[in-house]
Amino acid sequence: MQCSVCKGKGLCGKPCPILAKMRDFYPKLKTEFSGSSPPEIFVGRHNYPFMNVGILSPMHYGDTEKLSMPEKWFEMGSSIPQILSYRSSLIYSKFISYQNGRKSKFLEIMQEVAMASKSTALEFKLKKKPVLNAYIDSRMPLIGNPAPLQFARFEENSSVNNKVEKAVNDTDVRASTSIDELHGYKIPVSNIIKLLSAGLLGTKLRRKLVPTRWAITSVDSNLSEKMIDKVRYYPTINSYLLFNAEYLGNHYEIIMLPRQFSFEVLEAKMPGSIWNPELEMHLMQDYENWYGRKDYASSVGGGYYAVRLPISEHLSKIRKQASILVLRECRKEYYAPCGVGILREVVKNALSKKPEAFDNLNEALAKAQTRMLLPIEIFKKRSKLLSEVNIQKTLVL
Repeated sequence: MQCSVCKGKGLCGKPCPILAKMRDFYPKLKTEFSGSSPPEIFVGRHNYPFMNVGILSPMHYGDTEKLSMPEKWFEMGSSIPQILSYRSSLIYSKFISYQNGRKSKFLEIMQEVAMASKSTALEFKLKKKPVLNAYIDSRMPLIGNPAPLQFARFEENSSVNNKVEKAVNDTDVRASTSIDELHGYKIPVSNIIKLLSAGLLGTKLRRKLVPTRWAITSVDSNLSEKMIDKVRYYPTINSYLLFNAEYLGNHYEIIMLPRQFSFEVLEAKMPGSIWNPELEMHLMQDYENWYGRKDYASSVGGGYYAVRLPISEHLSKIRKQASILVLRECRKEYYAPCGVGILREVVKNALSKKPEAFDNLNEALAKAQTRMLLPIEIFKKRSKLLSEVNIQKTLVL
């Protein structure tokens, strides 16, 4: 178990608090079972290019989409205990595959699951009983109950969206183009990530399995970059706009400034929240100017790209550009990781509301402060975007 304290090294000498909470939801595990995969797959990154890959499924039938989709969790207002119960019910039936996706019976089944647009019934036989354990990563929901796969077969025909089938069958198109087209067809981002991870997108000779962790950021990054390439040439907004939303202890204040495009995320990991068991607050920051980034946003990580996507969608929709300051308080209520998908959804929700408009930046910051627990001065001192705004004001004066 990789906990927030020591990433699975057992340094604290105490029972893992996240695993302890999950034990209440674990099913009675078996080596043979049938159930409806949400659909859900997972491609690991350890030992790359040889990786553990597989299918996640509960031991029951029905509409199980809510077990895997952050879009559904936010829509239903699922709590962290509920999400832990969803993830704990999934058994990870895994096998080893090489990154170029050499064909095998298990790989073909996994890829068909990745293409499915709704829950699909399968039968499984495992080589041994699943382990009561879980893999924790900040970008992904919990992956638990792993066991090596011995046999799998579909108990019904899977349902595949026509647009997805077309993208998978087109081996002359680059993966980035297919990702963009599928997004334009309103295919959920979660589903596009599975297709890329399963090695089903891209030109024939370049298709390969992509670790789920990498696929999440790749899809968020590719989609937002394409939109930002156009946003940079739109007219600027004409006032300071403030948006806000909160979910599972993740509080966001998003300020849009009437300037040319730039983007900054400042995340405060507060004591007691996931990844911060200490008494001091940790502040993460990543930034890009009008010209974009050339390297990975290593401080904020996947959350940077996850929130950049709905913001670029919003700017594309209103056909405006702006400088964007994203402030996130990761509060103690967020004690177990649910993946960056929920961050994408909460920011999308914030931008769906009517914004608060202000004549100047100080008014917008003051209003944001009324909803934040930390002094906003902490963010202002670290912000590169606000520093540049202040320098430009000085030059004008």
